[in-house]
Amino acid sequence: MAATLGVAAVPADAAPTASTTTRTTACPTGWGSADKTRATATATPVQNIRTGRHVCFDRMVVDVPGAGRGSLGYSVRYVDRLHQDGSGQVIPVGGGAVLEVRVAAPAYDPATGKPAYPARAGRTLPGVDLTGYRTFRDARFAGSFEGDTQVGLGVRARLPFRVLPMDGRVVIDVAHTWSSAR
Repeated sequence: MAATLGVAAVPADAAPTASTTTRTTACPTGWGSADKTRATATATPVQNIRTGRHVCFDRMVVDVPGAGRGSLGYSVRYVDRLHQDGSGQVIPVGGGAVLEVRVAAPAYDPATGKPAYPARAGRTLPGVDLTGYRTFRDARFAGSFEGDTQVGLGVRARLPFRVLPMDGRVVIDVAHTWSSAR
């Protein structure tokens, strides 16, 4: 019995057929929305705060160049309203929920008192544009008081998040949804 190989002629300008396979991305799970803290501190100042969009989450990065992972403390938690340290003044933050992000590093040079991060209390974070983000809605600087830098992160809803301390930065990821597939 002989095998026959069939060949079909296809015009060179024929359009490729679309695949009917839908791909989903498996996203990390198990983060939760409970408070996340780490009790340690550094005198190395915050230099920048930036954000990024990912398939499964939106990300905020607090840059503290020169600080080792082991010296970066933080407290990240959902709050009803963001109260500025020291004064207690309410800082309005847009969104369906507010994450209070505290990094145990000053936003000023401890030796001189001069700002290391050019933000102003109550204002949006310099250089941060949240247009097109699925989860993030607003990001406000609350201040830097007694060595802690405080930011309000407005998100679409109370969603799961994680905090990753790394050398020179603290990373906060907020999931787009509670499910594990996108």
